[in-house]
Amino acid sequence: MNEALQTIDILLLGSGGREHALAVKLASSPRCGTLYIAPGNGGTLEVGENVALDENDPAAVADFARESGIGLVVIGPEAPLVVGVADAVREAGIPCFGPGAAGAQVEGSKLFSKELMGRANIPTAAYGSFTDEESALAYVREQGAPLVVKADGLAAGKGVIVATELAQAEEAVHECFSGTFGDAGSTVVIEEMLTGPECSLLAFTDGKTVRPMATSQDHKRALEGDRGPNTGGMGVYSPVPIVTPEEHAEMERIMDATVAELAAEGIDYRGCLYGGFMLTPQGPKVLEFNARFGDPETQVILPRLENDLVEVMLACAEQRLDEIELSWRDEWAVAVVLTSAGYPGSYEKGKVITGIEDAAAMDGVTVYHAGTAVNEAGELVTSGGRVLAVTALGDTFEAARNLAYEACEKIGFEGKTLRHDIGLRALKGREAWD
Repeated sequence: MNEALQTIDILLLGSGGREHALAVKLASSPRCGTLYIAPGNGGTLEVGENVALDENDPAAVADFARESGIGLVVIGPEAPLVVGVADAVREAGIPCFGPGAAGAQVEGSKLFSKELMGRANIPTAAYGSFTDEESALAYVREQGAPLVVKADGLAAGKGVIVATELAQAEEAVHECFSGTFGDAGSTVVIEEMLTGPECSLLAFTDGKTVRPMATSQDHKRALEGDRGPNTGGMGVYSPVPIVTPEEHAEMERIMDATVAELAAEGIDYRGCLYGGFMLTPQGPKVLEFNARFGDPETQVILPRLENDLVEVMLACAEQRLDEIELSWRDEWAVAVVLTSAGYPGSYEKGKVITGIEDAAAMDGVTVYHAGTAVNEAGELVTSGGRVLAVTALGDTFEAARNLAYEACEKIGFEGKTLRHDIGLRALKGREAWD
């Protein structure tokens, strides 16, 4: 076997739908030897070996990677990045896809991210930051609603409150400082509320070169018509048809400028940079940066990527991404998320799941596991709020969307919940956001 095709063993950290999508893509590479997933889920069992390992313990991850002869570590979630797992892995001399703790602050601290954008002249919402409740409340009353109140640190996706009325904003400030979000709420960022459609643009980067991925659009609200509480994501599609060439070019410019600013400040950022944008009347503005792949965005982006993911990630880890050009399938991708009844509030676990094989047997359909596990009887059961993401590829947006919903009908579990309007707004064009 020539050197270019030598296989390497890979360790992937995480347990969600994003990690199952990453695992499927990594396992399809001729470069992939043994694929370990820590801790994994009921779906990753089918493409690799789940291992009991604390993904948030830098020393434990580095030790496992060293002792197992791992040739690439891929970090899925944000928490291991923020605590410095990538730093420990690199110090052990092992290639790693994911930024170190310094770079992960683009997601780990909303204030760090806003200040970084200010230094790089990146368009974003006007804001104030506060470390005491009294000052924050004074700012809220001075600005008036609508406002967006954000806990500074990681709050498992729950630390952002969109307040359309003053009383809501005041309550959100109180909630942050009352300890609801732990240390994440000790600093609070309060922003103006931007208007327009949202769009995600993720990019591979080695800290020097930036290779943008395909655009995608998530549906955060729990209920149809974009109502109800925010969730981790109820459905997503790629690409986003309403984005103009000028908006796309500006989003790419912003991603380039962000990586350049990080490098200028001495931060070595290798991995995925996620740009969450609002397409405002004044042009794209950054809502947030994440330091990793999105979930469920990964479940529609990776099926459209024609490149070998192992090769791309190694190029990022070894700072030779300039050698890689990305190639994308022409098909549209639509994913619908199946959730447990009650999500994002409390929900029951352990419900037996049926029909995945029938859905996955459909041409163009992939079922990604998120909150699944295998019980003592060997049955696949629910173990989380977001249970599965059903992804379909099609020659048209409508074809992909219809196929995804057809596949969803084949899957059953007690309390299965889903939105039936994923992508409908985009089908109507830009005026649907007016």
